[in-house]
This record gives sequence, C-alpha cells and structure tokens, in this order.
Amino acid sequence: MKIQERSRALRGEQVSSEQLVESAKARLTSEERAALVGLEQSIGAAKSDSERIERLKGLSGWWYARGHRGVAGIVAEQVAEEMNDASAWSVAGATYYQALQGETEVRLRKHYAERSIRAFESAVSLAPQTPEYRVNMALVYAENPPADNPMKAVQMLRELEQQYPQSAAVYNALGRLALKTGQWQRAVERLEKALALDPNNPNTPCLLSKAYENLGQIDKAAALASRCQ
Repeated sequence: MKIQERSRALRGEQVSSEQLVESAKARLTSEERAALVGLEQSIGAAKSDSERIERLKGLSGWWYARGHRGVAGIVAEQVAEEMNDASAWSVAGATYYQALQGETEVRLRKHYAERSIRAFESAVSLAPQTPEYRVNMALVYAENPPADNPMKAVQMLRELEQQYPQSAAVYNALGRLALKTGQWQRAVERLEKALALDPNNPNTPCLLSKAYENLGQIDKAAALASRCQ
C-alpha cells in the first residue's frame, strides 16, 4: 500500500488507498472489525509468498462480499503486484470496474476507472494476444468515457473486431454497448454472432434475452432467459 501511495502522489491522484480503506472500516460492525483484524493478522503470519497471496485473495473476497468493491480492488491489486500475472491483473481490473459501476460520486468513479484501466493495461502487457483484456478495458471506457474522446470504447472494439473476428468476447462487448444505447436490433445481431461463436458463454443468453425483450419478441427472450446464468 505504501508503494501504491507513492505512485499515487507522483500521478497527482486525489483519492488514496488509505482513505478508501479507512472509510470502509468506519462502516463495519464491531463483529466485522474483529474478523478483519484476524484476516490481517493471518496475512502477516503467512510463512510463504504463496500462502500470503492466497490469504490476500481471501481478504479481497471478504471486502467484496460486504459491498466494499473499491477496497476489494485495492487488495486484488496487491495480489497482482506480487504475482505479476495477467489473470491476476485482470481480476484487479474487473474488481475496480465493479466498483465503478456501483459508484455515483464523480471523484471516485474517475479513480476506479483509472485504476481499472491501469490493471487491464498490465494484463495486456503480459498477455498481448488475449483480446479479452482489451475488451474489458473498452468496457471501462464505455462506463466512464474520457472527456476528450467519448467514443474511445467504440473505436477500441471496432479495432478488436477487425483483429479478432472470431472472438465472442468482442461481440458480447459490442452487444452490451448497443443495449446501453437502446439499439436493440443491433444488439441482437452482435449477440447472436457471439452466441454462434461461443454457445457455452454464460453471459450471452442473458444479454440477448434482454435485447429480444425490448424488441417485443417475448418467446425468444423467455427461451434465452432459461439459459441465463
């Protein structure tokens, strides 16, 4: 956390990890505080790096389960720093993205978006041939568009569509954007393609069901809803 704080200061960020953690702790019950102390002590008592990492993952999950997704992201980022693994960075990015989606305060939304983007950039640097990491980065930009380039998410996804025409993740993301902007027919076209490319994807039926429902095609929507996980 000290490393993160020094990095934050150099970047001129207005929100600190310590502030977020202290704010979250203040909202815990006495029982939760006692449980947190035990978790933190177990991390300090870890006898190996692998044991410490697993306990940090547990702490991140503990915060997440209590609705403090920003703090869960901070701990997930610590895990990623120690593992330096693309999937770990992706988890950190996704956790910050979840925090972004549930946040209304502009200052915190900006912070979560920036942390999520940096985490996904780290994942991309370690696994540049995995399109899902860049797809997820585009979804962060869609949730919190840059003021100087509000179409950045669409531009990224169109480039990815050209590079990875067989990627269901790309078409799922394009479908999400179409749903977000009320383009129901376009959403159906993109999501049907995603489903054809990856029939076992657990997310596509949920998205496609919503698209069909908004088009008034209730039977198709209901059939897909039964497959929605």
